[in-house]
Amino acid sequence: MKTKDKFLVVVFFIGVVTLLNSCASIPKNAKAVKNFDVNKYSGTWYEIARFDFRFEKDLDNVSAQYSLDKKGNVSVLNSGYNFIKKEWKKADGLAKFGEDGDIAKLKVSFFGPFYSGYNVVALDEDYQYALIAGKNLDYLWILSRTKDIPEGVKINYLKISEEIGYDTSKLIWVKHDRNDNPFLNEE
Repeated sequence: MKTKDKFLVVVFFIGVVTLLNSCASIPKNAKAVKNFDVNKYSGTWYEIARFDFRFEKDLDNVSAQYSLDKKGNVSVLNSGYNFIKKEWKKADGLAKFGEDGDIAKLKVSFFGPFYSGYNVVALDEDYQYALIAGKNLDYLWILSRTKDIPEGVKINYLKISEEIGYDTSKLIWVKHDRNDNPFLNEE
């Protein structure tokens, strides 16, 4: 293969990867919340439940902090306590709106140009409890402004999750028994 042809293949591949990663994705049966107010959503959230995956493996006491940057994007700071290694971990990320700023369909990245879907699919009117769908049925989170969630909200969010197609028996219920997170800004 000629150098020019190799170059075109590489450029094509980069273009496809960029295109695929630039689109926020959402599970087939999920709908992102409309009339979403990112300012009301900003602040600290506690992870109540999640599907486990390698980036959060062995973490409890998990929180997420969201704030707007100067460009209107959402700065993300996730942190949690690794109960095996006995140390706090954090990950900084950036979320961008995939469509319109009043639809809670975002794309988030913790690794440079690679984005994945972050979709708020249920949210109470006071912005105290949120159900987050990832890009597909492998990613699900239940968040709360406090370290617990009312039983009625929990039951409703589990029902919504199952209607979307999630197997809620795979949820890990996150323990919150520490108050020494060095990354947590609870203002």
